[in-house]
Amino acid sequence: MRRAALLAAILIAAPAAAADEAAITARVARIVATAPVIDGHNDLPWALRMRTDASGAFIDIASGTDKLADPLHTDIARLRKGGVGAQFWSVWVPVSLQGGAAVQATLEQIDVVKRMAARYPRDLAIATTAAEVERVRRSGRIASLIGVEGGHQIGDSLAVLRQFHALGVRYMTLTHSTGTSWADSATSAPKVGGLNDRGRAVVREMNRLGMLVDLSHVSPQAMRDALAVATAPVIFSHSGARGVVDHPRNVPDDVLKTVATNGGVVMANFAPGYASEALRQWDAAYAAEKVRLDSPPFGGIAIGQPERAAAMLADWVKANPRPKATLAQIADHVEHIARIAGKPYVGIGSDFDGIPDTPAGLEGVETFPALLAEMARRGWTDAELRGLAGDNVLRVMRAVEAEAARQASQPAINIRIGG
Repeated sequence: MRRAALLAAILIAAPAAAADEAAITARVARIVATAPVIDGHNDLPWALRMRTDASGAFIDIASGTDKLADPLHTDIARLRKGGVGAQFWSVWVPVSLQGGAAVQATLEQIDVVKRMAARYPRDLAIATTAAEVERVRRSGRIASLIGVEGGHQIGDSLAVLRQFHALGVRYMTLTHSTGTSWADSATSAPKVGGLNDRGRAVVREMNRLGMLVDLSHVSPQAMRDALAVATAPVIFSHSGARGVVDHPRNVPDDVLKTVATNGGVVMANFAPGYASEALRQWDAAYAAEKVRLDSPPFGGIAIGQPERAAAMLADWVKANPRPKATLAQIADHVEHIARIAGKPYVGIGSDFDGIPDTPAGLEGVETFPALLAEMARRGWTDAELRGLAGDNVLRVMRAVEAEAARQASQPAINIRIGG
């Protein structure tokens, strides 16, 4: 009798659960129809640069890029499916490029974004303000915004920063994986103790221009220093919560609290190594094993024997399978940011096409609604989901634009910021 009752309960519960899921799916669809997703960070421009033909033309991104031999996370058809209404395209260049070479490569990346919009005018349009984002979305297209991902890309010149702004750049990440002479990175040894006076001048000039100050990639002290001097809200275009995974790329709780005071937004990142503690530990162990096996010029038990070292490393991976990050773990970061800073101060910053793999359930730009659905299951209201999807970012953009208008009569800052 008990088994029959249990079976009956299961048969009743299953349709109810399916109905609940259908209701959540419909609810998320209604939300993104009126508050489309604004993703803070996508590295497609560099991925396209790596896929140009001899004439300099890049591959077709209308659809099907997930089926390529070297697949992408992004194409226009999947952006549409994912409810994306605005995308910050990263015009990243590697830190191996410095000075004039970095400036030139950044200009070329800006050109890639503008050529994308020109090639697909029925789907993409450049936007530089919150009002333009909304206008483009009303036209049925995806607003394309531009972000510079590293202070090294201005070649230690505020004049270059201003010219990037004139070309449509609307955020700059103060550092990338290594620091500059004026700002410390989260992933390299400190040079200046956060921001020095020249770094503070960069933040002030960005506020004057109306350019979003992006604190992803910078050290915790650089975050604190920037927040102390900023007169407009800041963003973290693609960062997780350090209270969930203690990776230096993630944001500490004290900074999250200050972001709320500042009025900024932290856009949760999908990079698996920052999202999963198990994967962070695995990555460290894998790196250690590589060093143990082959550490030139004199170390490693298989040094000078590359085939043996590779085989031994493959055996280690077989015995220690790499964990997989999950959509639920990304939702955990969203929840933590919202709990510490507040739900008005969290957004989405995927890092698609800038990460080698993705969490299960977030394989490409078409999957943003799945994250919103997970937050709906966790009790988020429609208004909170709208904020997460993009309204919180639009609020920050408007505030940054208002601060620039307030400073319109102020002269440009012309100090030398190079080391």
